[in-house]
Amino acid sequence: MLSLFFALRVMKKRIISITVILCVLLCSFSACTKNKEKFSTYTMDYFDTITTITGYEKTQKAFDAVAEGIISELGEYHRLYSIYHRFDGTENLCTINELVDGEHRTVTVDRRIIDMLLYAKEMYYKTDGIMNIAMGSVLSLWHDYRTIGKDSPSEASLPPMEKLQEASLHCDIEKMVIDEENNTVTLTDPAMTLDVGAIAKGYAVECIAKGLEEKGITGYVLNVGGNVRAIGTKGDGTPWTVGIENPDGGEYLSYLGLADQSLVTSGSYQRFYYVDGKPYHHIIHPDTLMPSEGFLSVSVVCKDSGLADALSTALFCLSLEEGMELIKEFSEAEAMWVSDDGTKTYTDGWKNFEN
Repeated sequence: MLSLFFALRVMKKRIISITVILCVLLCSFSACTKNKEKFSTYTMDYFDTITTITGYEKTQKAFDAVAEGIISELGEYHRLYSIYHRFDGTENLCTINELVDGEHRTVTVDRRIIDMLLYAKEMYYKTDGIMNIAMGSVLSLWHDYRTIGKDSPSEASLPPMEKLQEASLHCDIEKMVIDEENNTVTLTDPAMTLDVGAIAKGYAVECIAKGLEEKGITGYVLNVGGNVRAIGTKGDGTPWTVGIENPDGGEYLSYLGLADQSLVTSGSYQRFYYVDGKPYHHIIHPDTLMPSEGFLSVSVVCKDSGLADALSTALFCLSLEEGMELIKEFSEAEAMWVSDDGTKTYTDGWKNFEN
């Protein structure tokens, strides 16, 4: 395991930064483990990040069978939810975003796309429009400028505000028309595109976790690029211990014990580039059209990984006072904010999870 963590650290600069790093602790085995051992594996193939799977099974073969199923399913969600790549024989978000003769076509898609989009739309209204998957026109501008800035730092610049403002005119989520009966999606604004980066990964992780639970599989924890979801407990019945990374390096900000819970962190230190010596990160406020300011990171713990993913982004874009009010609407969720000066603020129930 030590070599695995070393490998993750070495590869960190080449991939999306993992916000939450699974802290695997040594434990003694007793009769209650029923002779199960701890196994782990990882992949870098999906969602442009590292996925780590850790679980307790009696044999390596039994663990491998579960892990292979998880990885296969994760690959399916990756292909369905990709906005940058087409895949042969698959209608996905990329094909929904495409124009044909200047218009978006009506696309018949897998039900897993329909369900995710419906949930994203629900979260749009629950967050008063802060978490908006219809902001693709704005976010794609930032993505393009960020890519140029990272590849060629001497040419780094900000997207012109007039372009951002023009793009913001095409972010109306009601122009994403979903026909549930026929499983079709149509974007009725030709200049509109979807970007599901604030919710798709967490939603996919939750779907996979629920599938494992329905099969009676327990004693696993999934870490998909910092989206952590525990299915049950460790082999000895104790919660999984996870640590929240310090944006400035050094010791972890907090250690949590998770059993059947999710933990997701959004941070300004994850994806960014420099313009004139100033960093500009990827979490864009829907009103200012600029990277949100005030926090280094926001972490959310709750049962549902999709909810945790969406909430962590929404809370990052709100003031602390606004965020405190919003999270009251989600009784199952707790949060920790880390301000730019390093100050940590918690909801009342956060400390119930701390080790």
